[in-house]
Amino acid sequence: MNPAIFNELSIILLITVVVTGFIKILKQPAIIGYILSGILAGPFVFNIIDSHETLTAFSHIGIALLLFLVGLNLNPKVIKDVGKISLITGLGQVIFTTSIGFVIVKAFGFSNITSLYIAIALAFSSTIIIMKLLSDKRDLESLYGRISIGFLIVQDFIAIVILLVISTFNNGVNIASMAFETILKGAGGILVLFLLTIYLLPKLTEIIAKSQEFLLLFSLSWCFVIASAFHYLNFSIEAGALLAGITLSMSPYHFEISSRLRPLRDFFLILFFIILGSEMMFSNIFVNLPAILVLSFFVLIGNPLIVMILMGLLGYTKRNSFLCGLTVAQISEFSLILITMGVSVGHLGSNILSFVTAVGLITFAGSTYMIIYSHKIYPKISKFLSIFERRGRKVDEHKYHEKDDHHIIIFGYDHIGLDVMESLKKIKKKFLIIDYDPDVITKLSKEGYDCRYGDANDSELLDELNLSRAKMIISTIPEIETNLLIMKKVKLVNKKAIIVVVSHQIEEAERMYEEGATYVILPDFLGGKHFSTLLERNKLKMHKFVEEKIAHIEHIKNRKNLSHKHISRYHK
Repeated sequence: MNPAIFNELSIILLITVVVTGFIKILKQPAIIGYILSGILAGPFVFNIIDSHETLTAFSHIGIALLLFLVGLNLNPKVIKDVGKISLITGLGQVIFTTSIGFVIVKAFGFSNITSLYIAIALAFSSTIIIMKLLSDKRDLESLYGRISIGFLIVQDFIAIVILLVISTFNNGVNIASMAFETILKGAGGILVLFLLTIYLLPKLTEIIAKSQEFLLLFSLSWCFVIASAFHYLNFSIEAGALLAGITLSMSPYHFEISSRLRPLRDFFLILFFIILGSEMMFSNIFVNLPAILVLSFFVLIGNPLIVMILMGLLGYTKRNSFLCGLTVAQISEFSLILITMGVSVGHLGSNILSFVTAVGLITFAGSTYMIIYSHKIYPKISKFLSIFERRGRKVDEHKYHEKDDHHIIIFGYDHIGLDVMESLKKIKKKFLIIDYDPDVITKLSKEGYDCRYGDANDSELLDELNLSRAKMIISTIPEIETNLLIMKKVKLVNKKAIIVVVSHQIEEAERMYEEGATYVILPDFLGGKHFSTLLERNKLKMHKFVEEKIAHIEHIKNRKNLSHKHISRYHK
């Protein structure tokens, strides 16, 4: 092995660790760190990349593995699950973004083919980044989270089709004369794959899956062999890798394959983004800075507006429309791969790759902060968003109760909420359940409970609820910001209500007691079952809960003191 390549890679990865660590502190996606690391390692700063061809080959392996895993998780049956709203919004947003984007790019003097490529690149959003952000916010199961993931899947399908079409082009080839032959070869290749998927792969994977190491080896070889075969048929290696993944998506072992290949994919994909950053042409960026800023603004603001308009026309609330809209406020890793393929087939100059990468950096950073702080942004602009909302009943309200005279309102249905509900039935008090998971609300409504879909972070939802009539408010949501908002809203209209909240931290429990909580459930120390016992014993008598509160605060202080003493002894 050439030690120079190893040393070079070591330095590059060390730079990437430092830069990406700093990016993580800023709560930004790692992809920004990878691209910035490439810029630092490239000719404009440290100029340490000499083995460019080797690293480029590694980066292409990363793209192939990315598309293989995308195909692996794109079971054709998934299209039925994304729903009407995801299909309409996904298709509509791509069409409108591409059309408007083409006009904007063309206005800056780019050619038709370049304008079309850039406009299409602007239309795709990053499924990887959005999945990570929604997961961190615990919003994947919310209605807006499900719709967002749905139309991002639709976008992925569109991107895949476009990448397959581009892969049929070769620089310098007469497309008209090659089209019929390419179609025949491609159709033949796909037919063979289809037959293998039905008759060979199920039996083969069942035998191979008995050894996890052999399953990994087989999956890699399947990806590379099919990718090479399709490259021989005039398609790109990436297109072949994608189809190889789709053929294994029906396998019951696709989750195991995906989980084992993901770290390998991530390593090679990191090199792709590093190489991408190292090839950025800053002179080109400065020349096109006005166009970059305008297109970045279009993606950050225009894409969300398009989604909000479409969802508003379909009868969704402005809040869900707004939250879904933010998830398309950045371009995708597919956007960068699309432009890379456009350069490789000779449709675009390499300067366009730097141009789109710059848009990517701006939109990755901007949209991340927008999504992280969406619950704080929405209340400040909600009154201006009413134009995106149709009058009358909304399709996403999911309100399963007639009157608003509930004695108790419960925010969040989980194990604690289940215990509380059982106790409430025993003391025969009328209660309303609020949850942000539409499946939970549908299930509870079928069981005859009064319930309503909604997010406790939604200030407008809290205003709509009849908090002034409630005798007890229970929140099983462990986030302190959410509980503080609920307490603030309740205290404004109903100072006599018993407010019960949940916390996993002693310090946060103390803070919520200071802010007016009547009782704080600490599941790690004192579970929901205990509170259910208190509820049955004390019913809705405020003075009884105040007594419990005083005793609980004293208990928390004692636990805290014991914890500090234990730590002191440990350090001694």
